[in-house]
Amino acid sequence: MTHATPGHSRRKAAVVGVSLSGCGRVDEATPYALHAQAARRALADSGLDRSVIDGFASAGLGTLAPVEVAEYLGLRPTWVDSTSVGGSTWEVMTAHAADAIAAGHANAVLLVYGSTARADIRAGRRTGTLSFGARGPLQFEAPYGHTLIAKYAMAARRHMHTYGTTLEQLASVAVQARANAARNPEAMFREPVTVDDVLSGPMIADPFTKLHCCIRSDGGAAVLLVAEEYVRDCRTAPVWVLGTGEHVSHTTMSEWPDFTVSPAAVSGRLAFERAGVRPAEIDFAEIYDAFTYMTLVTLEDLGFCAKGEGGAFVDAAKGRLLVGGELPVNTDGGGLSAQHPGMRGLFLLVEAVRQLRGGLPEERQVRRPDGTLPELAVASGTGGWFCSSGTVVLGRG
Repeated sequence: MTHATPGHSRRKAAVVGVSLSGCGRVDEATPYALHAQAARRALADSGLDRSVIDGFASAGLGTLAPVEVAEYLGLRPTWVDSTSVGGSTWEVMTAHAADAIAAGHANAVLLVYGSTARADIRAGRRTGTLSFGARGPLQFEAPYGHTLIAKYAMAARRHMHTYGTTLEQLASVAVQARANAARNPEAMFREPVTVDDVLSGPMIADPFTKLHCCIRSDGGAAVLLVAEEYVRDCRTAPVWVLGTGEHVSHTTMSEWPDFTVSPAAVSGRLAFERAGVRPAEIDFAEIYDAFTYMTLVTLEDLGFCAKGEGGAFVDAAKGRLLVGGELPVNTDGGGLSAQHPGMRGLFLLVEAVRQLRGGLPEERQVRRPDGTLPELAVASGTGGWFCSSGTVVLGRG
């Protein structure tokens, strides 16, 4: 096996192992156990020995993340990343890992996440309205009860006011996510829903009813990236990291210049430019969807439709977001229906890689109009309340 040395020419990075842990309702496992289960499965998926792992990235667990998790997994990495920017963490970490591999600072980087968010609430270990804190800039919003969901709801209302986006169009996102989940046996919720079902649900934060909001689940995921010279030793076809972008926008709502523009407008542009591809060439997209509005506005900001036209683009009657649609989006059912244990960005990457590899059951498999497997995908994660974004363009080997 060839190992990187200082001055090594820039190398390409490939994803060669992906996996989920047990997801959905997992009452008996700890978050550490879910990390370990996902990591073991991803390593087995790749066919590589754990001894090749010299890079490790994790966030969200432990006092000294990722040190505690690495210790639990029995790893002693020489390259680490604990970047924590909410749901976009894993796309940003993928960018950092690919850069480290390209520079010869790491050969094989494992990204891993696990959470028992649902089980913790059921057991009374935490509440459903966990505060992000009230220090720093947040001290100016916390006294007014300005919750995370309220911030997304305000942004959605601004888009509706500015562009005429309707509640029915936002509901269409949830309807199509559930239709994709119905094809996925790993999804937590698979029963079909209608636009009327979404609109008639209990109000959570105007204009969001319950089905406009992501589910709460348990679960973990892992992704293994390696340098190009390791690919020949893997049991799976490589999926290449072609381009990445990252961007942070704001943390205080008063510092957000435009509620109708997400940070994906910058991270997406950078990722596409660096990959040398256009949005029109992308075969499917995996987009962070804690709320229906996130899918709509991210599609606009990634360039799949013009600003203000997201409502018409996602209309359920057109079925564009379905597995067999014009631009399949969140093909596993997304955070709205499949699983959402917290920072879901790593799950986007797992699903994108699975689809690009092919081999999924035919009802699950994205195909191009000519029946061939997809060649290009984009995974775009969002963190906080549109505070950060990471976008990754992936290509089939």
